[in-house]
Amino acid sequence: MSTVLPERIDAYPTHRIAEHPVRAGRLLPFGATPVPGGINFSVYSNNATAMTLVLFRRGEREPVAELPIPECFRIGGVYAMTVYGLDPETTQYGYRADGPFRPEEGHRFDPTRVLLDPYARVLEGQDTWGVPVDHEDRYLRRCGIAPDDFDWEGDRPLNRPEQDTVVYEAHVRGFTRHDSSGVDQPGTFAGLVEKIPYLVELGVTCVELMPVFEFDEMDNSRVDPTTGARLHNYWGYSTVGFFAPKASYAATGRHGMQVDELKNLVKQLHRAGIEVVLDVVFNHTAEGNELGPTMSFRGLDNRVYYMLTPDGHYYNFSGTGNTVNCNHPVVRGFVLDCLRYWASEFHVDGFRFDLASILGRAQDGRSLSDPPLVESLASDPVLRDCKLIAEAWDAGGLYQVGSFPDYCRFSEWNGRYRDTVRRFLRGDLGVTGDLATRVVGSPDLYQRRGPVASVNFVTAHDGFTLHDLVSYNEKHNDRNGEGNRDGDNANHSWNCGAEGPTDDPEVLALRARQQRNAMLLLLTSLGVPMIVAGDEVGRTQLGNNNAYCHDDEVSWFDWRLVERNRDMLAFTRHAIAFRAAHPALRRRRHPTGHMGDGLFPDVSWHGAHAWTPEWSGYNRLIAVMHYTRDEGVDDCVYVAANAHWEPCDLELPELPAHLAWHLFADTSAPYPHDSREPGSEPRLTDQSSYRIAPRSVLVLVAGSGASTDRGEDR
Repeated sequence: MSTVLPERIDAYPTHRIAEHPVRAGRLLPFGATPVPGGINFSVYSNNATAMTLVLFRRGEREPVAELPIPECFRIGGVYAMTVYGLDPETTQYGYRADGPFRPEEGHRFDPTRVLLDPYARVLEGQDTWGVPVDHEDRYLRRCGIAPDDFDWEGDRPLNRPEQDTVVYEAHVRGFTRHDSSGVDQPGTFAGLVEKIPYLVELGVTCVELMPVFEFDEMDNSRVDPTTGARLHNYWGYSTVGFFAPKASYAATGRHGMQVDELKNLVKQLHRAGIEVVLDVVFNHTAEGNELGPTMSFRGLDNRVYYMLTPDGHYYNFSGTGNTVNCNHPVVRGFVLDCLRYWASEFHVDGFRFDLASILGRAQDGRSLSDPPLVESLASDPVLRDCKLIAEAWDAGGLYQVGSFPDYCRFSEWNGRYRDTVRRFLRGDLGVTGDLATRVVGSPDLYQRRGPVASVNFVTAHDGFTLHDLVSYNEKHNDRNGEGNRDGDNANHSWNCGAEGPTDDPEVLALRARQQRNAMLLLLTSLGVPMIVAGDEVGRTQLGNNNAYCHDDEVSWFDWRLVERNRDMLAFTRHAIAFRAAHPALRRRRHPTGHMGDGLFPDVSWHGAHAWTPEWSGYNRLIAVMHYTRDEGVDDCVYVAANAHWEPCDLELPELPAHLAWHLFADTSAPYPHDSREPGSEPRLTDQSSYRIAPRSVLVLVAGSGASTDRGEDR
């Protein structure tokens, strides 16, 4: 008996608009989606009175057609239309939205503007870095259709445990733009791929990329007063297209292949065992305040997408002119759709949220105890395995380090850790007790979540580099064109005796030691350490602590430093490897100080005398012993930090007969004896005491007490 199958019925056009066959489109997904025979376009605007699709052909300046979307193609606030006969590879598009222009009510519709689709996967029109753009050009940018044929070759997100993570914050362009980088395509995703072997050798496990979404690097009107050159929006914290990789970061961007080039970067990093976290900026957009350009959100539905005062002005909790209305239900859905896209289509391993406290503000700017967006991100099924990192403050004064609504999912940039370590190393009084709390994962802030909720850092892209932290007492931002008024004044830095460049050997030696001190404390603290690209080789910004505007040697990674400062590089590499070798430094739970079934308490505090810490306000010495028994193996690490200008004789904790203290690092020792390859640490001759030098950090490890061929140290 034969079965007669029903005849297949495909979608077919029902109308012709501007000589194009069309039909009512599918409302979801938003954006432009290739379908059999054409492309489906779907865009949201709750307050527009009409919507027009503007079609372009790649390479042609003027539109090839403008198609008013019929009212019968709208359902609710969504306009959707399928257009047949379009080639996704050559089609570009935008929208005109008509509606009221009543700023006092929040409406700023302007049908003379061709608007970007918020869901556009590709933006075209600014694919070469540093070329000035004319914001009055009606057709400056167009939306494109992303190719969907990338071969991932079985790649998956790595899902590395948080406690095993070492984050490396990097700027895509700055990492390889310098002439010394030696890559074929400097300043691009492809260029970064060529430097993956360097990252592997360094030992980092996660690269946190500063913004890679489309932004306009030319929207800074200031000039460098020293050189007269135009300054840039170099960092990229001013998003134009949230779904679109920045074309000028791709060597193939001029060919519209930036999507594939970024996907390849992720794939190659994963092959090397390195995760990828994206720095995302959902707190504001490039449209700025009332004087800024209308590019997308403002022209589509200003009152929905931005936080507005009762008289229609922009709340400015971001410090950049506008604030995204994150907890409006439509905007919340947009943010979720965006992150799902990057997690699913680009295989990224996590996100760092810039000025994340804004994500927890109500539509009128109030701080919410249970913000819907943050809760949705924490519980989203697609994002379940993604690392979520909050910069837990904003420019409106909402500081939530330790109190960000985390829903047991978010970790935080720990600004308290940064400030305490800086102050201790500078020699400030009264911070030793707080440092003790920070190096064990800040249990006062993250007791419920554990040490992995604390992303520890001493430096970040925003502020001094590690080299400059020990070389300048004051910021030197004169070249930013703002009269040195920009940038933070509270740097907790110390120049070690001379401001800026010097040839004084004592000052230079102290600066080198202080850099090692900071790096060693960071990498032996419980939590998730973050290093800024270049700190491992002493990169300088010449005292500039707000280099957001410099696309030049101030911001670029000078690869000549890899050889010049190979001693600092080797020290950092050893410290990262040491952390990886010792589970006592990589805990998911805070230590309690209690004795279990092992040799020692899981954490103990010491001073000049073993088991006797000194917590007085004038003390500048601290020593901590981390201990765990992992799979039957004892792991014991002793860390002492002396911020005083005098040495101190340390009484060491006594070990059982089968163990002995071995020296991993002493930052006062000359290279190459300042650190050792993990596993090759020499046994101390004197097992009872150690003289710690002024302004130095010491790390010992308990190893076999038997004689070895590793040699012995003092």
